[in-house]
Amino acid sequence: TKLAVASAAGVHTTVGVDLVNHCVNDILVQGARPVFFLDYLATGRLSPDVSAAVIEGIAIGCRQNGCALLGGETAEMPGFYADGQYDLAGFVVGLVDRARIIDGRSIVPGDVLVGLPSSGLHTNGYSLARRILFERLGLRVDSVVEALDCTVGEELLRTHRSYQSAVRPVIETGCVKGIAHITGGGLTENVPRILPDGCAAIIDPERWEAPPIFDFLRERGEVPEAEMYRTFNMGIGLVVVCGREDAHRVVSKFITCGEIGAGLIGNVGEARDGKRLVQYARVELPGDGGAACGP
Repeated sequence: TKLAVASAAGVHTTVGVDLVNHCVNDILVQGARPVFFLDYLATGRLSPDVSAAVIEGIAIGCRQNGCALLGGETAEMPGFYADGQYDLAGFVVGLVDRARIIDGRSIVPGDVLVGLPSSGLHTNGYSLARRILFERLGLRVDSVVEALDCTVGEELLRTHRSYQSAVRPVIETGCVKGIAHITGGGLTENVPRILPDGCAAIIDPERWEAPPIFDFLRERGEVPEAEMYRTFNMGIGLVVVCGREDAHRVVSKFITCGEIGAGLIGNVGEARDGKRLVQYARVELPGDGGAACGP
């Protein structure tokens, strides 16, 4: 429903970039490099200006990620979509050598989690965010929120980050055991997907500073902590798992690559009853005893 915010704000370029970056991150978790991208735009009646802005954003995202935009499909369905309403989908193909696929199977208890900061909500949790901001609080896209230091529209339309340029050099070190793209389901549901049976992730929320939008939504929306971590990325857009002995090397490499907000956020432990899950607790990690990552 980020598209609803874009339509209300009259800003349509950023959602194209969002789409490409989201897809690229989804294949990056297995170590794949994007090769080409296809898009699908469905609308009630085609607005040349809107469609041009959307496609421009997709083209920008493809250029930034080094993949070709081969084409796409545009469908006008006035009986299905209202005038001015549209839907957007994308498809990316990437390549990775079979022997270098990152699948998490080498993860063991004692490994550590490195978090890379998000720019905000990225592309998930918008149904809840819109309900709080627009329905509960009565705000508009042009409402200025002091706690956010910007308008609601500007905050909600922050671009979903692509992590490819920072993660690729770290993958080349051979230290990466697993990668989780934190999308729908938040840290609570996305991190367990890369864990082998018998492993659990212990994440320390005190080790990073989340963008202010998350505290704002939690406080003003009276959202329980567990639901926040199950709905939003909470300021962490990507989690990389490596061996404890490689922690300093991996974090340093991220910082060298410009990912200055990278930091240790947790570790891997043994799962109770063999269930793969995330626990939130204070964690002692190698290094400086609590270096945080932030936006």
